[in-house]
Amino acid sequence: MNEKSEGRYVRADQIDLKSLDEQLQRHLNRAWSLEKKNEEERTSSRAEWGIDPSKLIIKALIARGTFGTVHRGVYDGQDVAVKLLDWGEEGHRTEAEVAQLRAAFAQEVAVWHKLDHPNVTKFIGAIMGTSDLNIQTENGHIGMPRNVCCVVVEYLPGGALKSFLIKNRRRKLAFKVVIQLALDLARGLSYLHSKKIVHRDVKTENMLLDRTRTLKIADFGVARVEASNPNDMTGETGTLGYMAPEVLNGNPYNRKCDVYSFGICLWEIYCCDMPYPDLSFSEVTAAVVRQNLRPEIPRCCPSSLANVMKRCWDANPDKRPEMDEVVSMLEAIDTSKGGGMIPPDQQRGCFCFRTKRGP
Repeated sequence: MNEKSEGRYVRADQIDLKSLDEQLQRHLNRAWSLEKKNEEERTSSRAEWGIDPSKLIIKALIARGTFGTVHRGVYDGQDVAVKLLDWGEEGHRTEAEVAQLRAAFAQEVAVWHKLDHPNVTKFIGAIMGTSDLNIQTENGHIGMPRNVCCVVVEYLPGGALKSFLIKNRRRKLAFKVVIQLALDLARGLSYLHSKKIVHRDVKTENMLLDRTRTLKIADFGVARVEASNPNDMTGETGTLGYMAPEVLNGNPYNRKCDVYSFGICLWEIYCCDMPYPDLSFSEVTAAVVRQNLRPEIPRCCPSSLANVMKRCWDANPDKRPEMDEVVSMLEAIDTSKGGGMIPPDQQRGCFCFRTKRGP
Protein backbone atom coordinates (compact mmCIF):
# COMPACT_ATOMS: atom_id res chain seq x y z
CA MET A 1 0.00 0.00 0.00
CA ASN A 2 1.56 3.31 -1.03
CA GLU A 3 1.35 6.58 0.88
CA LYS A 4 -1.55 7.91 -1.21
CA SER A 5 -3.50 4.75 -0.62
CA GLU A 6 -2.71 4.86 3.07
CA GLY A 7 -4.31 8.32 3.21
CA ARG A 8 -7.60 6.89 1.98
CA TYR A 9 -7.96 3.93 4.30
CA VAL A 10 -8.16 3.30 8.02
CA ARG A 11 -7.15 0.02 9.55
CA ALA A 12 -10.11 -1.78 11.05
CA ASP A 13 -8.25 -2.57 14.24
CA GLN A 14 -7.74 1.16 14.78
CA ILE A 15 -11.45 2.11 14.59
CA ASP A 16 -13.12 2.87 17.93
CA LEU A 17 -16.49 1.30 17.12
CA LYS A 18 -17.86 2.01 20.58
CA SER A 19 -17.12 5.74 20.25
CA LEU A 20 -18.68 5.88 16.79
CA ASP A 21 -21.74 4.06 18.04
CA GLU A 22 -22.11 6.53 20.91
CA GLN A 23 -21.73 9.51 18.57
CA LEU A 24 -24.32 8.06 16.18
CA GLN A 25 -26.71 7.39 19.04
CA ARG A 26 -26.36 10.95 20.35
CA HIS A 27 -27.02 12.31 16.87
CA LEU A 28 -30.11 10.12 16.45
CA ASN A 29 -31.36 11.10 19.91
CA ARG A 30 -31.03 14.80 19.09
CA ALA A 31 -32.86 14.35 15.78
CA TRP A 32 -35.58 12.26 17.44
CA SER A 33 -35.99 14.78 20.28
CA LEU A 34 -36.25 17.67 17.82
CA GLU A 35 -38.87 15.86 15.75
CA LYS A 36 -40.78 14.89 18.89
CA LYS A 37 -40.70 18.50 20.10
CA ASN A 38 -41.95 19.77 16.74
CA GLU A 39 -44.76 17.22 16.72
CA GLU A 40 -45.73 18.09 20.30
CA GLU A 41 -45.84 21.76 19.35
CA ARG A 42 -48.02 21.00 16.34
CA THR A 43 -50.32 18.80 18.43
CA SER A 44 -50.44 21.38 21.23
CA SER A 45 -51.32 24.11 18.76
CA ARG A 46 -54.16 22.01 17.36
CA ALA A 47 -55.33 21.03 20.82
CA GLU A 48 -55.62 24.64 21.89
CA TRP A 49 -58.62 25.33 19.70
CA GLY A 50 -59.18 22.36 17.40
CA ILE A 51 -62.40 20.35 17.68
CA ASP A 52 -63.62 16.99 16.39
CA PRO A 53 -65.88 17.63 13.35
CA SER A 54 -67.58 14.25 13.85
CA LYS A 55 -69.16 15.62 17.05
CA LEU A 56 -70.59 18.70 15.33
CA ILE A 57 -74.22 18.83 14.14
CA ILE A 58 -75.27 21.90 12.17
CA LYS A 59 -78.92 22.93 12.38
CA ALA A 60 -80.96 25.99 11.39
CA LEU A 61 -79.50 29.08 9.74
CA ILE A 62 -79.43 32.08 12.11
CA ALA A 63 -77.80 34.79 10.02
CA ARG A 64 -76.07 35.36 6.70
CA GLY A 65 -73.11 37.69 6.20
CA THR A 66 -70.59 38.75 3.57
CA PHE A 67 -68.26 35.76 3.93
CA GLY A 68 -70.47 33.08 5.42
CA THR A 69 -73.34 32.04 7.61
CA VAL A 70 -74.16 31.48 11.29
CA HIS A 71 -76.09 28.38 12.29
CA ARG A 72 -77.47 26.84 15.43
CA GLY A 73 -75.84 23.55 16.21
CA VAL A 74 -74.83 20.95 18.76
CA TYR A 75 -71.27 20.05 19.64
CA ASP A 76 -70.71 17.07 21.90
CA GLY A 77 -74.21 17.50 23.36
CA GLN A 78 -73.92 21.27 23.94
CA ASP A 79 -76.02 23.93 22.17
CA VAL A 80 -73.68 26.05 20.07
CA ALA A 81 -73.55 28.67 17.36
CA VAL A 82 -71.48 27.76 14.31
CA LYS A 83 -69.93 30.46 12.16
CA LEU A 84 -69.09 29.07 8.71
CA LEU A 85 -66.71 31.19 6.65
CA ASP A 86 -66.75 30.47 2.94
CA TRP A 87 -64.22 32.50 0.96
CA GLY A 88 -65.33 31.31 -2.45
CA GLU A 89 -64.78 28.34 -4.70
CA GLU A 90 -61.44 27.68 -6.35
CA GLY A 91 -60.67 30.27 -9.01
CA HIS A 92 -62.96 32.98 -7.65
CA ARG A 93 -60.28 34.39 -5.35
CA THR A 94 -56.56 34.66 -5.76
CA GLU A 95 -54.28 32.59 -3.56
CA ALA A 96 -53.13 35.80 -1.88
CA GLU A 97 -56.71 36.81 -1.06
CA VAL A 98 -57.53 33.40 0.39
CA ALA A 99 -54.28 33.38 2.36
CA GLN A 100 -55.16 36.79 3.81
CA LEU A 101 -58.65 35.64 4.81
CA ARG A 102 -57.30 32.45 6.37
CA ALA A 103 -54.76 34.51 8.31
CA ALA A 104 -57.59 36.72 9.57
CA PHE A 105 -59.49 33.59 10.62
CA ALA A 106 -56.45 32.30 12.51
CA GLN A 107 -56.12 35.72 14.15
CA GLU A 108 -59.73 35.63 15.33
CA VAL A 109 -59.27 32.14 16.75
CA ALA A 110 -55.98 33.04 18.42
CA VAL A 111 -57.60 36.02 20.15
CA TRP A 112 -60.85 34.34 21.12
CA HIS A 113 -59.76 30.98 22.51
CA LYS A 114 -57.70 32.57 25.30
CA LEU A 115 -60.51 34.74 26.68
CA ASP A 116 -62.55 33.89 29.78
CA HIS A 117 -65.05 36.45 31.07
CA PRO A 118 -68.81 36.39 31.81
CA ASN A 119 -69.37 39.26 29.35
CA VAL A 120 -67.40 37.71 26.47
CA THR A 121 -68.92 34.94 24.34
CA LYS A 122 -67.39 31.58 25.30
CA PHE A 123 -65.24 30.12 22.53
CA ILE A 124 -65.50 26.34 22.14
CA GLY A 125 -63.31 25.55 19.16
CA ALA A 126 -62.64 25.90 15.46
CA ILE A 127 -61.84 23.94 12.33
CA MET A 128 -59.48 25.24 9.65
CA GLY A 129 -60.90 24.17 6.30
CA THR A 130 -59.49 21.04 4.67
CA SER A 131 -60.49 19.09 1.60
CA ASP A 132 -61.75 16.14 3.66
CA LEU A 133 -63.79 18.18 6.16
CA ASN A 134 -67.17 16.53 6.52
CA ILE A 135 -69.67 18.19 8.83
CA GLN A 136 -72.70 16.31 10.07
CA THR A 137 -76.16 17.85 9.65
CA GLU A 138 -79.62 16.67 10.59
CA ASN A 139 -80.22 15.65 6.98
CA GLY A 140 -77.07 13.62 6.52
CA HIS A 141 -73.51 14.65 5.76
CA ILE A 142 -72.19 17.35 3.49
CA GLY A 143 -68.67 17.76 2.19
CA MET A 144 -67.36 21.26 2.67
CA PRO A 145 -65.17 23.11 0.14
CA ARG A 146 -61.50 23.45 1.03
CA ASN A 147 -61.75 27.14 1.85
CA VAL A 148 -64.50 26.77 4.46
CA CYS A 149 -63.51 27.28 8.08
CA CYS A 150 -65.78 27.31 11.09
CA VAL A 151 -65.83 28.77 14.58
CA VAL A 152 -67.94 27.15 17.30
CA VAL A 153 -69.08 29.25 20.26
CA GLU A 154 -71.72 29.03 22.97
CA TYR A 155 -75.27 29.59 21.73
CA LEU A 156 -76.98 32.65 23.22
CA PRO A 157 -80.77 32.41 22.80
CA GLY A 158 -81.42 36.11 23.46
CA GLY A 159 -80.02 37.08 20.07
CA ALA A 160 -78.29 40.32 19.15
CA LEU A 161 -78.61 43.40 21.34
CA LYS A 162 -79.52 45.36 18.19
CA SER A 163 -82.64 43.21 17.68
CA PHE A 164 -83.60 43.58 21.34
CA LEU A 165 -83.38 47.37 21.09
CA ILE A 166 -85.44 47.43 17.89
CA LYS A 167 -88.17 45.40 19.63
CA ASN A 168 -88.26 48.02 22.39
CA ARG A 169 -88.07 51.04 20.12
CA ARG A 170 -91.54 52.32 21.07
CA ARG A 171 -91.78 51.56 24.77
CA LYS A 172 -88.04 51.97 25.60
CA LEU A 173 -86.14 50.21 28.38
CA ALA A 174 -86.36 50.61 32.13
CA PHE A 175 -83.42 52.61 33.46
CA LYS A 176 -82.17 49.63 35.50
CA VAL A 177 -82.06 47.55 32.33
CA VAL A 178 -80.17 50.31 30.48
CA ILE A 179 -77.50 50.45 33.19
CA GLN A 180 -77.29 46.65 33.47
CA LEU A 181 -76.68 46.27 29.72
CA ALA A 182 -74.23 49.17 29.71
CA LEU A 183 -72.30 47.68 32.63
CA ASP A 184 -72.12 44.27 30.97
CA LEU A 185 -70.64 45.84 27.83
CA ALA A 186 -68.29 48.10 29.79
CA ARG A 187 -66.99 45.22 31.92
CA GLY A 188 -66.45 43.05 28.87
CA LEU A 189 -64.49 45.79 27.07
CA SER A 190 -62.51 46.57 30.22
CA TYR A 191 -61.48 42.89 30.35
CA LEU A 192 -60.45 42.90 26.68
CA HIS A 193 -58.40 46.05 27.16
CA SER A 194 -56.70 44.52 30.21
CA LYS A 195 -55.55 41.76 27.83
CA LYS A 196 -54.25 44.39 25.37
CA ILE A 197 -57.01 43.51 22.91
CA VAL A 198 -58.79 46.20 20.90
CA HIS A 199 -62.10 44.94 19.51
CA ARG A 200 -62.28 47.60 16.76
CA ASP A 201 -65.91 46.88 15.82
CA VAL A 202 -67.93 47.62 18.95
CA LYS A 203 -71.60 47.91 17.95
CA THR A 204 -74.93 46.57 19.19
CA GLU A 205 -75.04 43.97 16.41
CA ASN A 206 -71.90 42.37 17.88
CA MET A 207 -73.36 42.06 21.37
CA LEU A 208 -75.43 38.98 22.22
CA LEU A 209 -77.85 38.23 25.09
CA ASP A 210 -78.28 34.99 27.02
CA ARG A 211 -81.46 33.69 28.70
CA THR A 212 -81.01 36.01 31.68
CA ARG A 213 -80.38 39.04 29.43
CA THR A 214 -76.69 39.08 30.29
CA LEU A 215 -74.79 40.81 27.49
CA LYS A 216 -71.76 39.15 25.94
CA ILE A 217 -69.32 40.60 23.42
CA ALA A 218 -69.01 38.57 20.22
CA ASP A 219 -67.40 38.64 16.78
CA PHE A 220 -63.65 39.14 17.02
CA GLY A 221 -63.19 39.19 13.26
CA VAL A 222 -61.29 42.48 13.32
CA ALA A 223 -59.95 42.35 16.88
CA ARG A 224 -56.20 42.53 17.32
CA VAL A 225 -53.66 42.77 20.09
CA GLU A 226 -52.97 46.44 20.71
CA ALA A 227 -49.80 47.59 19.01
CA SER A 228 -47.17 49.19 21.22
CA ASN A 229 -46.72 51.78 18.49
CA PRO A 230 -50.08 53.46 17.69
CA ASN A 231 -48.82 54.18 14.18
CA ASP A 232 -49.06 50.43 13.55
CA MET A 233 -52.85 50.60 13.96
CA THR A 234 -54.40 52.63 11.18
CA GLY A 235 -57.14 52.24 8.61
CA GLU A 236 -60.90 52.53 8.57
CA THR A 237 -61.79 49.47 10.61
CA GLY A 238 -65.25 49.24 12.14
CA THR A 239 -68.82 50.15 11.28
CA LEU A 240 -70.12 53.53 10.17
CA GLY A 241 -71.82 55.43 12.99
CA TYR A 242 -69.67 53.78 15.67
CA MET A 243 -66.23 54.65 14.31
CA ALA A 244 -64.12 57.18 16.19
CA PRO A 245 -62.97 60.35 14.35
CA GLU A 246 -59.33 59.22 14.34
CA VAL A 247 -60.35 55.92 12.71
CA LEU A 248 -62.55 57.65 10.13
CA ASN A 249 -59.68 60.01 9.36
CA GLY A 250 -57.20 57.16 8.88
CA ASN A 251 -55.05 58.34 11.78
CA PRO A 252 -53.24 56.13 14.30
CA TYR A 253 -55.52 54.87 17.08
CA ASN A 254 -55.55 52.64 20.14
CA ARG A 255 -58.06 51.06 22.56
CA LYS A 256 -59.75 54.47 22.98
CA CYS A 257 -61.52 53.86 19.65
CA ASP A 258 -63.52 51.17 21.51
CA VAL A 259 -64.38 53.73 24.21
CA TYR A 260 -65.80 56.04 21.55
CA SER A 261 -67.87 53.20 20.08
CA PHE A 262 -69.10 52.32 23.56
CA GLY A 263 -70.41 55.90 23.96
CA ILE A 264 -72.46 55.50 20.78
CA CYS A 265 -73.75 52.10 21.96
CA LEU A 266 -74.71 53.63 25.32
CA TRP A 267 -76.79 56.26 23.55
CA GLU A 268 -78.39 53.54 21.43
CA ILE A 269 -79.21 51.39 24.49
CA TYR A 270 -80.83 54.35 26.24
CA CYS A 271 -82.77 55.66 23.22
CA CYS A 272 -83.49 52.32 21.47
CA ASP A 273 -82.76 54.14 18.24
CA MET A 274 -80.12 54.31 15.53
CA PRO A 275 -77.49 57.05 15.31
CA TYR A 276 -77.54 59.15 12.12
CA PRO A 277 -80.21 57.09 10.30
CA ASP A 278 -80.64 59.61 7.47
CA LEU A 279 -76.98 60.38 6.68
CA SER A 280 -74.78 58.74 4.06
CA PHE A 281 -71.28 57.40 4.72
CA SER A 282 -69.59 60.50 3.37
CA GLU A 283 -71.93 62.81 5.29
CA VAL A 284 -71.33 61.01 8.59
CA THR A 285 -67.57 60.91 8.04
CA ALA A 286 -67.35 64.61 7.26
CA ALA A 287 -69.68 65.69 10.07
CA VAL A 288 -68.13 63.51 12.78
CA VAL A 289 -64.56 64.49 11.91
CA ARG A 290 -64.95 68.15 10.92
CA GLN A 291 -68.14 69.30 12.68
CA ASN A 292 -67.94 67.15 15.83
CA LEU A 293 -71.31 65.56 15.05
CA ARG A 294 -72.67 63.26 17.78
CA PRO A 295 -76.09 61.69 18.42
CA GLU A 296 -78.58 64.07 20.05
CA ILE A 297 -78.94 63.31 23.76
CA PRO A 298 -82.60 63.54 24.86
CA ARG A 299 -83.39 66.15 27.51
CA CYS A 300 -84.99 63.44 29.66
CA CYS A 301 -81.64 61.60 29.90
CA PRO A 302 -80.18 61.81 33.44
CA SER A 303 -77.11 64.03 33.53
CA SER A 304 -75.05 61.24 35.12
CA LEU A 305 -75.60 59.02 32.06
CA ALA A 306 -75.30 61.87 29.54
CA ASN A 307 -71.92 62.72 31.09
CA VAL A 308 -70.66 59.19 30.44
CA MET A 309 -71.73 59.41 26.79
CA LYS A 310 -70.07 62.80 26.27
CA ARG A 311 -66.80 61.77 27.90
CA CYS A 312 -66.63 58.53 25.90
CA TRP A 313 -67.19 60.16 22.51
CA ASP A 314 -64.87 63.11 23.06
CA ALA A 315 -63.04 64.01 19.84
CA ASN A 316 -59.71 63.79 21.67
CA PRO A 317 -58.89 60.13 22.44
CA ASP A 318 -56.66 61.19 25.36
CA LYS A 319 -59.65 62.82 27.08
CA ARG A 320 -61.79 59.69 26.87
CA PRO A 321 -61.83 57.59 30.05
CA GLU A 322 -60.44 54.07 30.28
CA MET A 323 -63.11 51.40 30.30
CA ASP A 324 -62.50 50.48 33.94
CA GLU A 325 -63.27 54.13 34.81
CA VAL A 326 -66.46 53.89 32.74
CA VAL A 327 -67.45 50.84 34.80
CA SER A 328 -66.99 52.86 38.01
CA MET A 329 -69.04 55.78 36.65
CA LEU A 330 -71.91 53.49 35.66
CA GLU A 331 -71.83 51.66 38.98
CA ALA A 332 -72.21 55.01 40.76
CA ILE A 333 -75.44 55.91 38.93
CA ASP A 334 -78.58 55.65 41.07
CA THR A 335 -81.28 53.69 39.22
CA SER A 336 -83.81 53.58 42.08
CA LYS A 337 -85.66 56.69 40.85
CA GLY A 338 -85.94 55.62 37.23
CA GLY A 339 -84.81 58.02 34.55
CA GLY A 340 -85.29 55.84 31.49
CA MET A 341 -86.14 57.13 28.04
CA ILE A 342 -89.75 58.40 27.85
CA PRO A 343 -91.74 56.83 25.00
CA PRO A 344 -92.98 59.38 22.44
CA ASP A 345 -96.66 58.59 23.19
CA GLN A 346 -96.21 59.52 26.86
CA GLN A 347 -95.80 63.26 26.95
CA ARG A 348 -94.35 64.22 30.33
CA GLY A 349 -92.93 67.56 29.43
CA CYS A 350 -90.03 65.98 27.53
CA PHE A 351 -89.82 66.56 23.81
CA CYS A 352 -86.71 64.51 23.18
CA PHE A 353 -86.72 64.47 19.42
CA ARG A 354 -88.02 66.91 16.87
CA THR A 355 -88.81 64.22 14.29
CA LYS A 356 -91.54 61.63 14.61
CA ARG A 357 -90.23 58.44 16.23
CA GLY A 358 -91.17 54.82 15.77
CA PRO A 359 -92.38 52.94 12.73
